[in-house]
Amino acid sequence: MMASTDVDNRAEGALFSDQIPSEMDALCPSPPGPSRPQRSYERIGGREGTSFCQTLIHLLKGNIGTGLLGLPLAVKNAGLVLGPISLLCMGIIAVHCMRLLVKCSHHLSEKVDRPSLSYGEAMQYGMENVSWLRRHSQWGKQTVNLFLIITQLGFCCVYFVFLSDNIKQVVEAANATTFSCQMNSTNQTQVLVPSFDSRLYMLCFLPAIVLLVFTPDLRYLAPLSLVANLMMTASLILIYFYSLTHIKFPIDLPKVGRAQDYPLFFGTAIFAFEGIGVVLPLENKMQRPQKFIPVLYLGMSIVTFLYISLGTIGYMCFGEHIGGSITLNLPNCWTYQAVKLLYCFGIFITFALQFYVPAEILIPPVLARVQERWQTPVNLLLRTLMVIFTCALAVLIPELDLVISLVGSVSSSFLALIFPPILQILTFHPEGALSPPATVKNVAISLLGLLGFLTGTYVALEQIVARNSLKHEETFSSFRVQ
Repeated sequence: MMASTDVDNRAEGALFSDQIPSEMDALCPSPPGPSRPQRSYERIGGREGTSFCQTLIHLLKGNIGTGLLGLPLAVKNAGLVLGPISLLCMGIIAVHCMRLLVKCSHHLSEKVDRPSLSYGEAMQYGMENVSWLRRHSQWGKQTVNLFLIITQLGFCCVYFVFLSDNIKQVVEAANATTFSCQMNSTNQTQVLVPSFDSRLYMLCFLPAIVLLVFTPDLRYLAPLSLVANLMMTASLILIYFYSLTHIKFPIDLPKVGRAQDYPLFFGTAIFAFEGIGVVLPLENKMQRPQKFIPVLYLGMSIVTFLYISLGTIGYMCFGEHIGGSITLNLPNCWTYQAVKLLYCFGIFITFALQFYVPAEILIPPVLARVQERWQTPVNLLLRTLMVIFTCALAVLIPELDLVISLVGSVSSSFLALIFPPILQILTFHPEGALSPPATVKNVAISLLGLLGFLTGTYVALEQIVARNSLKHEETFSSFRVQ
C-alpha cells in the first residue's frame, strides 16, 4: 500500500544519470538476464524475476496510498454523480497513458539495443527520433527526472501533513475515546482537549523521520514495510465497513459540484493515480514481461474500482463534513482511533521509501566531490537537510487537501497525462507509424493534462492563500478580544 516511483537502477554520480534509482531496486533487486531483444520476453532459467501475482501486488502498492483517502473530498468537489464518472474517465486515460509508456519503451529499447529504459531515458531517445530535437534530447530526460524528484518530495510533504493531522486528532480525543463508535453531529472525531497546532506535531515528527532516512539500505525496512502494508490494508477494510454501514438515506447531496472546485478534484484525483512511475520498473523485473499488460489492466481495474467506490461511499457517508482524509472523519472510539494510528505507521515507513529516490539522485554527485573520510557525515547532513526542507514546505502549507491537490496538479499531471502522449508522437510519428486520429487523440490528452495543471495549480494556490489569510485574521481577532 505504498506509492512507488519510476526508475530502474541506482544513481552512479550524475544528477540526471542514465541509471536512476528506485525504491523497487532496494526491496526487489533486478534479476540478471539478457537484453530485451535477446531474451524474447522471458528471463533465463524461468525462475528469476517477479511472477504475475507478485507484479500485481507491487502495482497495487504503487497506486494506493494517501491519495485514496482524499478521494471522498474530491468527489464532493466534483459532485456525487460527476465525481465518480470523472474518476472512471481519468482511470481509463491514466491506464491508456501507462500502456503508451510501455509500448514506447519496448520500441525504443529495441531500437537502441538496451535491456530496458527508465521513463527519462525513453523521453530522451524519443526526442532523438526528431531531427530538430536531437541536440536537446538530454533536456527531455532531465525534465522527466526533475518532475520525478518534485513528485517524490511532494509525497513526503503530504506525509508530514497527514501524520500531524491524524495524530493531533487522536491526541485531542484521547481522554474521551470510548468503545462506542456512533457518529456525532459532525460525523467525525470530537475535539475535547485542544492541543498544539498541527505544525508543531510536524516538528515533533522531524527527528524520528530524520533517523528513519538514515537507514543505509532499504532492504532493512522490508519486514517493517510488509507489516505496514498489512496494517494499511486492515485499516482500509475497516474504513469501508464503517462508511457502508453509516450511510444515511435519503441522500441529499449535490449531483454536480461547483465549477470553481473542479480543478481541486482534478489535482486530488491525478495525485491518486500516482503509479505511472512504477510501470517500467515492474515490467522490466517480470519473469515473463509479455504478461505485463494483463497485469496492468487487472491491477488498474482494481485500483479504479477502489477509488470510485471509496470516494463515492465516503462522500455519501460523511457528506459536506468530509475532511481532507477520510480518516479525519472517523469517530473517537478505540477501533477507529487504532485505524488512524495503524495507517500513520504505514505512512511513516513509506516516507523512507519515497525519500529514497530524490536522495539517491541528488546526494551521490555531492559525495563524489568530498573526501572519503567526510562522505558519511556529509551524506547524513544532506539527508537531514532534505527532510527539513520537506518539513518546512509542509509547515508553510499545513492543509492536507490543498497539498494533495497542488502536488497532483503540478507534477502528477505531467508524468501521468502530458508526457506519455507526447512520447508516443515523438517515437512513432517520424517513422510514419502513427495515424492522424492517434495523433489528434494524443494532443487532446496532453492538452487536457496541461489544462488541469494550469487550473489545478492556480485554484490550489489561491485556496492556500485564502485559508492562510483567514487564519491570520482569526488569530488577530482573538488577540484583540483578549
